[in-house]
Amino acid sequence: MYPILEFDDKSKAILDPACFYKNIAGAEFCVMCFFREVIEKVVAEYHAIVKVTLHSEIGDHPIYEIEYQGKRISFFHPGIGAPLAAGLMDESIACGFRKFVACGGAGVLDPSIQVGKIVIPFAAVRDEGTSYHYIPPSRELEISKGVVDKLSAALTSKHIPYILAKTWTTDAFYRETENRRDKRKSEGCLIVEMECSAFAAVAKHRNVMFGQYLYGGDDISGIEWDHRKWTRHEMREKLFWLSVEACLSL
Repeated sequence: MYPILEFDDKSKAILDPACFYKNIAGAEFCVMCFFREVIEKVVAEYHAIVKVTLHSEIGDHPIYEIEYQGKRISFFHPGIGAPLAAGLMDESIACGFRKFVACGGAGVLDPSIQVGKIVIPFAAVRDEGTSYHYIPPSRELEISKGVVDKLSAALTSKHIPYILAKTWTTDAFYRETENRRDKRKSEGCLIVEMECSAFAAVAKHRNVMFGQYLYGGDDISGIEWDHRKWTRHEMREKLFWLSVEACLSL
């Protein structure tokens, strides 16, 4: 058996986030936002406070808090890639957060998905390593239908178009080969990103709520990669606030 498939739920973890972080007052709703420039803008304009600071070898990872529509909600940047993002999510759960919405961008496997189009993943192909340490091996992982329905309803109420899609979560963006891409397309994947299946696995393991908003970014569906200027799209800030509102509805 390959080591990645040696799932162990029979013995205790040697190290647990609860060793370092404890429940903090008022922790419940949390947005994990991949857009650094949006976080900086919201922190400045809303005079965000630091609820708690997580740490890693690349530095501090502050979890900010603001008041929005009469409620307190927190947000932070979860880093890039499944191992760091899942680890920071796990630590934030140890702090007491229980309802999560992540927002980010995704590569598209279908060129008809325009830049800025909102996508809600309902399932993820587990082509990363982290999730296999949280829940037993499987090819795919479903996102909580109840949360997906809530995120969908939040957009429908605002008459904002979106699509539901299966996503391909992979650790290695420089190894998204043509054959692997075509196989994922044949499995029904419409987008690709690096964290969704790991987030969902942590949520299932820790029994918390998780959903994700993504928007159509670069295009890897063709012979050549197309950046499509996705990192400068106006959807980034809009998606953050949609995530805040959706998270508060959970």
